[in-house]
Amino acid sequence: MISAGDITALGVTLKLAAVSTAVLLVLGIPLAWWLARSRWRFKFLLEALLALPLVLPPTVLGFYLLIALGPDGPVGALTTALGGSTLAFTFGGLVIGSVVYSLPFVVQPLQNAFSAIGNRPLEAAATLRASPLDRFFTVALPMARPGIITAAVLGFAHTIGEFGVVLMIGGNIAGQTRVASIAVYDHVENLDYVNAHWLSAGLLVLSFVLLVVVYAMNRRVRVMPA
Repeated sequence: MISAGDITALGVTLKLAAVSTAVLLVLGIPLAWWLARSRWRFKFLLEALLALPLVLPPTVLGFYLLIALGPDGPVGALTTALGGSTLAFTFGGLVIGSVVYSLPFVVQPLQNAFSAIGNRPLEAAATLRASPLDRFFTVALPMARPGIITAAVLGFAHTIGEFGVVLMIGGNIAGQTRVASIAVYDHVENLDYVNAHWLSAGLLVLSFVLLVVVYAMNRRVRVMPA
């Protein structure tokens, strides 16, 4: 059975995934909307920057985030100057790393969903004197619901599976920054394959269920009558 320490690590993982997903949606929805609607000439530079975590080794990304969050980094120096402590090796630091690492997995589905809406529904709403904000909340968001669901599930699932970034930023502090992926690595390193199997199987089932949910919900949205 799963040990008490692994249950704690799983709890930290789920908490991290939930908080990170909420932050990702708050940041990702307006950003994806702007990317889908903007005609800025150099928009591709921002898109390339956002997609960088897709190709950059997680340890490299984690290393630079650790430097930034550390006492000599810009973020760490700012938090220290404001009377706080550095965010390296804290749960808050894990959230920042997770948001940066999972941002493209949330922004890209959202951007595709907003782009697929087209101009006609928004123009029709404009003829009814709907403001840009009204058009966004009453037309764009409901029509982009499948993309929002996909983005949320992908962001949540991707956070659960993180290893390199969270290890670099958070270390391996039990009950605080020790997540399930690190716990599996610890078990394997200690040749404790029984606990590694239990925890890995739990993560496998959870990931599969999340994907089933997103595919089922998207299928239901597609077959619903207009």
